[in-house]
Amino acid sequence: MDNGQKTLQDWIGESAHIVFFGGAGVSTESGIPDFRSVDGLYNQQYQYPPETILSRTFFDHDPEEFYRFYRNKMLFPDAKPNAAHLKLAELERAGKLDAVVTQNIDGLHQAAGSVTVYELHGSVHRNYCMKCHTFYDLDFMLKSEGVPRCPVCGGMVKPDVVLYEEALDQETMEAAVLAIARADMLIIGGTSLAVYPAAGLIRYYRGNKLTLINKSPTPYDREADLVISGPIGEVLGAIRV
Repeated sequence: MDNGQKTLQDWIGESAHIVFFGGAGVSTESGIPDFRSVDGLYNQQYQYPPETILSRTFFDHDPEEFYRFYRNKMLFPDAKPNAAHLKLAELERAGKLDAVVTQNIDGLHQAAGSVTVYELHGSVHRNYCMKCHTFYDLDFMLKSEGVPRCPVCGGMVKPDVVLYEEALDQETMEAAVLAIARADMLIIGGTSLAVYPAAGLIRYYRGNKLTLINKSPTPYDREADLVISGPIGEVLGAIRV
């Protein structure tokens, strides 16, 4: 065990109110591509940039093309939780981890058994009719074609995911801020810390065990108390609870 891994193990052992804040890199080991890596969505070629297609303006203007991209590139129904998801759920069951704050929309933390999960950008597992607000699950979206329509009223069904130009859910943000402010250890993993306002949540942490686990450097590395470079599943998977 190297020094970084040993320190991580020791700090987790000492802590009673850990919060984990994660991004797309947490799910790449489950086969879900991130956005900004060499192989990520932002580096693939489409008729429009993914950032444009995933905006509220584009959704309103061309829902047909939005849903074509969304089904092809944003839904991964066969993805399974990896070692990182499973270890975080284990830490929560052991009473060590208070919450997971995630930028991901794939629901893998819940699939792994995590209970307190704050999904900053929503979830592909929740979909609502924009007219009558009837709820639909992921299976409904997978089986629908073209622009999904509500069987109840005919309204368009929209994924409960935060598109570019849309605000984050205020209650979710407030709960995440409170959890981070109360944490005695904050572990951040699999995120470039480049997307705001989510990346700004780090500022609410008041403790001295700020840990960053990432494959590549982030703007906050200098402010961290511990930086570990490596795959998050491998690093967290080696932790003993």
